[in-house]
Amino acid sequence: MFNIVLVSPQIPQNTGSIGRMCVNANLNLHIIKPTVFDLSEKAVRRAGLDYWKDLKLSVWESLDEFLHANAKFEDRFFYATTKTDRFYFDVKFKEGDFIFFGGESTGLPMQLMQRNFANAITIPMGKLGRSLNLATSAGIITYEAIRQNIDKFDLRNTI
Repeated sequence: MFNIVLVSPQIPQNTGSIGRMCVNANLNLHIIKPTVFDLSEKAVRRAGLDYWKDLKLSVWESLDEFLHANAKFEDRFFYATTKTDRFYFDVKFKEGDFIFFGGESTGLPMQLMQRNFANAITIPMGKLGRSLNLATSAGIITYEAIRQNIDKFDLRNTI
């Protein structure tokens, strides 16, 4: 099972969509505060639909609290960012990995990524693109990790 980590997400609909993906793929979702919205907010629930109640959710009061509790896994932290040339599909993901995504307008803190910048990953984009939507990015990278480890997942083959 993979861990999706949202550091200070800013748009409740994106967080709700990512939560829905996590339920459907049997993933853990970690949300690190601060957020600019209440996690019980209607928009989060609407985007997550009736899946939100089944979400394996951990909410952390700060990045420091999360890092302290998960320090033993730090070598398997992967940081989604536009600040690297290493593509996400060049990583060999393993069960239990943590894939980090930053806030929509801020990205991940450089101080966090510098803890192990070799694990910074990016999604290729054309020259006109600056970044992708947070929920889209999370889906792209997460499903590559699942594809690489599909034998460990109990997922139906549906569209």
